[in-house]
Amino acid sequence: MNATLERRSFLAGAAAAPLIAQSRTRPNVVFITADDLGLMLGCYGEKRIATPNLDRLAASGVRFTTAAVVQASCSPSRSGMFTGLYPHSNGQYGLANTGFSLHENLRDKTIPALLKQAGYRTGIIGKLHVEPEASFPWDMRETDNAATRLVRGVAPRAAGFIRASGEQPFFLMVNYSDPHAFRDASKPGGWFFPPDVDGLPEKPVAPSRETLLDFQQVDTPGQRERTANYLNAVARLDTGIGLLMDTLEKSGRAANTLVIFCGDHGPPFARGKTTVYESGVRVPFLVRWPGVTRAGQVSERFVSTVDILPTILDAAGLKAPHRLHGMSLRAAVSGGRWRDHLAAEFHFHGSSPFYPRRSIRDRRYKLIHNLLAGASKPSTGIDGDFAFAISREARYESTPVRRAFDTFADPPEFELYDLASDPVEFQNVAGRPDLAQVESKLKDALLGWRRETEDPFLDAGFTGKMKREGAPAAQGAKKQA
Repeated sequence: MNATLERRSFLAGAAAAPLIAQSRTRPNVVFITADDLGLMLGCYGEKRIATPNLDRLAASGVRFTTAAVVQASCSPSRSGMFTGLYPHSNGQYGLANTGFSLHENLRDKTIPALLKQAGYRTGIIGKLHVEPEASFPWDMRETDNAATRLVRGVAPRAAGFIRASGEQPFFLMVNYSDPHAFRDASKPGGWFFPPDVDGLPEKPVAPSRETLLDFQQVDTPGQRERTANYLNAVARLDTGIGLLMDTLEKSGRAANTLVIFCGDHGPPFARGKTTVYESGVRVPFLVRWPGVTRAGQVSERFVSTVDILPTILDAAGLKAPHRLHGMSLRAAVSGGRWRDHLAAEFHFHGSSPFYPRRSIRDRRYKLIHNLLAGASKPSTGIDGDFAFAISREARYESTPVRRAFDTFADPPEFELYDLASDPVEFQNVAGRPDLAQVESKLKDALLGWRRETEDPFLDAGFTGKMKREGAPAAQGAKKQA
């Protein structure tokens, strides 16, 4: 793939000339995230629970059918949103509490930093989880993450921030904890999902075979309970979104407010969160941009959370501070030039293991490159989920479930999936002669993307150094020992 084609596929418009606002008044921005939320919304086809408020938000603007986060781990994912760059370029390779942080040259170029410089009032409710915190100049900061599970209390805090902003344009980020699991050492695996919190949802869904996840297909009473209560957390989130949107409407500022909603990555279940499978990186992505999107719009364009920062800058009439990996969504919804592939990656979640991966997909096929296949293995557990252990039971021997979890636990260097016939990525078809051309094209596209985005992990020496040293927190522990 030549450089011209690479740029067109991956970074078209990313280093744009000054972006021009489309109205005389700079718009406000409300950016909403939900922790660990996959595609379990009615507007994405979910039938087991109702999500009327998020469905209403989708109907008021554009719903992107195929959206991905940069990395299916909280801090790296959010770093991509805040910087418009993939973690391999911004430095937040793993969780903030393991010592990773943004590169120093980017710390005054986050969304709130850029908007505050332009005269916006900035506020955050709930999780930040990207370091260093000084990179995020907030005028109002309420980062008690646990409090956002009490969704009835979020909207009044947002209302207070909007009132205090007066006529000043504002940027408000609202981060709901749901549907993330609760940490509780007394529970099996140390995590759990309660069926309700503060009386929500009012009618919790009961555990059943129907609540199990299609990307796992393992069945125990415990797994039925865990998946049902994950869905109940999504329903609770939906109530919170409805209250928040009502607050924005009552403020009188909705008509001039860009609203962006997305999950920060997929569900906290094995083969989801911390992987580059579709169930890990795919998220709901809804945008209501007055004067740009239209009600009921559905877009099949490939969008990424690196597109959030350039979109907000575009809406505010601000110039990109440097070359970005993302693009303003204006082009995606107006028929402009756009990307042909969608990429994602992984490095760390906790301090270990280090298991770097890269993935890229087109409309039908998905390629995964496991950079340390054979030299390292990924974690098989996440947030107390027992699905991998269940898949080891005799009843799953010689089944597609066992084979899928075998690949998950010890992946080969390359995985290739036909998403049309195998959307849950159970059958690795890499190496098949009849798909050799498909695999070759995706390998070229992946290498093109990595070169274009200046991926430091293309250097085997850099990758090896990271493997030896591990996360900064682990390095500190080694020194103390």
